[in-house]
Amino acid sequence: MTREEVFEGLKEIIGTIRPKTDLSNVGFQTELVRELGIDSLTMLLLSLAAEEKFHMHFPDGAPAPVTVGEVCDAVLKGQA
Repeated sequence: MTREEVFEGLKEIIGTIRPKTDLSNVGFQTELVRELGIDSLTMLLLSLAAEEKFHMHFPDGAPAPVTVGEVCDAVLKGQA
């Protein structure tokens, strides 16, 4: 799976858990908290949905990603 495919999948997840989010301006450098308003509960939902969608697991104790691109990288690393 490519980084772009993961990115598109994450945009779908974000659109599902935050339906009022304008996804047209979301890019790899988009900050989850500052730009998308994702709080800790929404981050948990995003993580669980990504683990299910991409059949992977985020490691315990890993630092929380700041950008959408960092989530993509974590997903790809978790699939390896």
